[in-house]
Amino acid sequence: MTDEENPAPRRRMVRPPTKGTAAGRGMGTKMKTADDKSMSSQQWIKRQLADPWSDRARAEGWRSRAAFKLMEIDDRFGLIRPGSRVIDLGAAPGGWVQVALKRGAQAVVGVDLLMIEPIPGAELVQADFTHPGVDGQLIEALGGEPDVVLSDMAHNTIGHRQTDHLKIVALIEIAAEFALRTLKPGGHFVTKNFQGGDAGGVLAELRAGFREVKYVKPASSRKDSSEVYLVAMGRHRDGAA
Repeated sequence: MTDEENPAPRRRMVRPPTKGTAAGRGMGTKMKTADDKSMSSQQWIKRQLADPWSDRARAEGWRSRAAFKLMEIDDRFGLIRPGSRVIDLGAAPGGWVQVALKRGAQAVVGVDLLMIEPIPGAELVQADFTHPGVDGQLIEALGGEPDVVLSDMAHNTIGHRQTDHLKIVALIEIAAEFALRTLKPGGHFVTKNFQGGDAGGVLAELRAGFREVKYVKPASSRKDSSEVYLVAMGRHRDGAA
């Protein structure tokens, strides 16, 4: 039965960010002085300036330090192969898109609520991919079913632990549903999670839908961050286990 004949309820993405740009999440923009920032922003600026991964990203031309996270995951598991088709959810500012292209992907489509500066060889869409029709637009731009679905999506935390946790889980659920619905058999899925964060029923769905599921904390993740990644490999054919 097709999705059109039996449509599943579609989740809407959390509210789009109201401040900042895709470039502002990268490494190449001029930052305001600390005098113009809140204390938390000043601390973020200090971390960025003292971070060797950020320095390396600037030196090597990557749009964000997150590029090293995907490179480490791909080095370990070999997810992106020459000729792969890749969709990157929450792609701004484009570091993971750059890595996918560098690793030989045939087609890469990135989507984000924020505008992403053009990257030669990639199709970049500014949209909420959970809106009706956007998923089809991504598949059409890709030229077929994806071999890899990536999600480094994050949300603007509000400091309320329970609320922030629910937002984290919601993003994982959205990305996992998209991956399970669109990946070709044998395909792979990577999504951000956080240590101690219960991914609800998503982990069980991924274990049922993929050959293997691993938790990974890349060396380039900040040591004081609880950030980890769920890596689901080998999408089963429908009905297979």
